[in-house]
Amino acid sequence: MDIVNFLFRWAHLLFGITWIGMLYYFNFVQTEYFKEADPAALPDAKAKLAPRALWWFRWGAMFTFVTGVILLGGVQHLSLMNDFIVLGALLGTFMFLNVWLIIWPNQKIVLGLAEGDAKAAAPKAGLASRTNTLFSAPMAFCMLASPHLGYSADYLVSANGGGLGLIAAVLLAVLLQANAMFGKMGPIASIRGVIHMSLALTAVFFLLLLFL
Repeated sequence: MDIVNFLFRWAHLLFGITWIGMLYYFNFVQTEYFKEADPAALPDAKAKLAPRALWWFRWGAMFTFVTGVILLGGVQHLSLMNDFIVLGALLGTFMFLNVWLIIWPNQKIVLGLAEGDAKAAAPKAGLASRTNTLFSAPMAFCMLASPHLGYSADYLVSANGGGLGLIAAVLLAVLLQANAMFGKMGPIASIRGVIHMSLALTAVFFLLLLFL
């Protein structure tokens, strides 16, 4: 069974690289290019490039999520659950839902693949995508911290009973996700802003788990 577990972990990492790589491509490369591109080049890029990139993006998200659920199911006892698993899985789930329920449906409208108001759809997709970028650094931190830090007594859910730090971190994640659905870009509107805020959020989550 160890080799099966390892293969699922490898697949989870591989799909995750694909997903987050495409997320960064959209936020750091394609979006900025579309702002500056020659208007004559945009229709071809939207018709051929963007849909292909979105295919890899959404299915990378799907298989990252599926393999993650399978791996999480392997944690059969509460004694094996730690704060980082809980928080990382929550962030990953929010990111997956943002892809399939907000970003992809609205991007189809923006690209003319589905009917709807493109002017209203673009900001919705953009905010959810920026929020996923915001979540990406702390999610990756939790993924790595879970096996390397999470099994000390300080972070085991069974040992601290779902401590105040974890509760505070989960509530903060929920509030940020609510903003992704109903709020505004704020400081994550720019590339520099979302990178800085993502790193800051990672630090905040870690400090909450460390000290509360």
